[in-house]
Amino acid sequence: MNGIRVIPLGGQGELGKSMYIVEVNQDMFLLDAGLMFPEEEMLGIDAVIPDISYVVENKERVKAILLSHGHDDHIGALSYVLKYIKAPVYGTRLTLALAKEKMKENDFKGNAEFIEIQSDSILNFPASRISFFRTNHSIPDSVGIAIHTEEGAIVYTGDFKFDQAATDMYKPEIGKMAALGEEGVLCLLSDSTGAESQGYTPSEAIVEQDMIQAFQQARGRLIVACFASNIIRIQHVFNAAIISGRKVVVVGKNIQRVYETALKLGYLTLPADLIIPASELKQYSDHKLVILSTGHQSEPITALQKMAKGTHKQVSIKPEDTVILAASPLKGGEVILFKTIDMLYRVGATVVPNRYTVHVTGHGSQEELKMMLNLMKPKYLIPVHGEYRQLYAHQKLGIGAGLRKDHVVVADKGDIIEMTNSQIRLSSKVSSGNILIDGSGVGDVGNIVLRDRRLLSQDGTLIVVVTLNRGDKSIAAGPEIISRGFVYVRESEKLMDEATELVYNIVQKARTRHPFDWAVLKQDIRDSLNQYLFDKTKRRPMILPIIMEI
Repeated sequence: MNGIRVIPLGGQGELGKSMYIVEVNQDMFLLDAGLMFPEEEMLGIDAVIPDISYVVENKERVKAILLSHGHDDHIGALSYVLKYIKAPVYGTRLTLALAKEKMKENDFKGNAEFIEIQSDSILNFPASRISFFRTNHSIPDSVGIAIHTEEGAIVYTGDFKFDQAATDMYKPEIGKMAALGEEGVLCLLSDSTGAESQGYTPSEAIVEQDMIQAFQQARGRLIVACFASNIIRIQHVFNAAIISGRKVVVVGKNIQRVYETALKLGYLTLPADLIIPASELKQYSDHKLVILSTGHQSEPITALQKMAKGTHKQVSIKPEDTVILAASPLKGGEVILFKTIDMLYRVGATVVPNRYTVHVTGHGSQEELKMMLNLMKPKYLIPVHGEYRQLYAHQKLGIGAGLRKDHVVVADKGDIIEMTNSQIRLSSKVSSGNILIDGSGVGDVGNIVLRDRRLLSQDGTLIVVVTLNRGDKSIAAGPEIISRGFVYVRESEKLMDEATELVYNIVQKARTRHPFDWAVLKQDIRDSLNQYLFDKTKRRPMILPIIMEI
């Protein structure tokens, strides 16, 4: 198989789960290996990762896994991928350090080869050469990836924006991007998260100024909630704490892990005495303290809720506390966010108002996406990393910037995009979708299990227990009906008595059948009870018949 193909396995029509395949002749490259936080209907699920069946089927062809930066939505599935694929993992210093920590957290037991790159590194393969360029994002050591082929370069931006006030650690290499454009970019895979936002993303410098002002005006303790891997925001908190004369307590396992890794490698700067352990909170006056926090899965809201309820192990919200939400809610999390803010006000805290800019996105808005297009001058554009409306908005931007409509491809997960210097087309599809992670189980929860969980959460369950004599199949004990989440038994005695009688009659009728069939009896109980209970209550609980024999 020769030619150039791009296959998105995640990050298309969704936020997170970024993983893209680039095939150059026989060589296959994986760009990122991310996870996605579960959507609201994914009850009990901890994380979602891409289906990599196609990669596993072609694992001998995988030459490299290339990581753009260290956020979970780009590195979180790595331990799962490396169980099945033996390929070197290339990334910058911080990205690899965070990836290794994530794999340790996921209890990865295999061997993995990590190769550190810098933005000026060059990798050579039989049919291609790979180079990198620094990008501006909310975490240092972010890079874009360029795969150079005979037809031109395939460029993957990763997550990016253009902040004109970026400090040295976050400065993008605009000159390299322009040089790639002059050399010839066949196809650009470009971040679409901010494609609906007009203008430019506000500068991080504004965030730092407003955070310092909010810190100086707060009378009591400051509680700052942010994503664990938003390193630039963590640095802003430290800077504001230093200027306002406060000590910082870092609360939460995930943020502790990221903070310690970034500090050890020199990506955070702070005086040695700024951080204090949570055990020393009571030794300082409230106006001398900042609590930096994240919650479950590195997001900030759950920890705040526990603090407001008084169930957090280390911190409880009290009157005079000021809370800064330095993060955007996850998809579908707006309702939870507003409920959390209500809870904070109920216990007497103050939430920093919207007039302060205490958070900005790490993704470029429309003008920055146009700037990337103008620098790269790609022949083809594939919008990536966004929900469908964002991919569509990016498509419109590309056409507005001068690209032909048939040269901008809005692809779905699993689509095979084939390209040459004269044509780009969608050819067929590979296996794609979601692999659900629940606890230590990977992929053992599917749509049927989720359907059952949804039923249980909506209408509850009824357990029907009947004991039969082995010889004549007469009832030795029961029927007993146990309700969980369906009705309160004491207030529904008549309903339960009638349901018990219904089961009794079904069992008696089943005794007369020859041969006696256990499966048919259980199905009759389910069907009859289901219809009866729906007629009486308009609810359909899950019915579990347990038939025993003595």
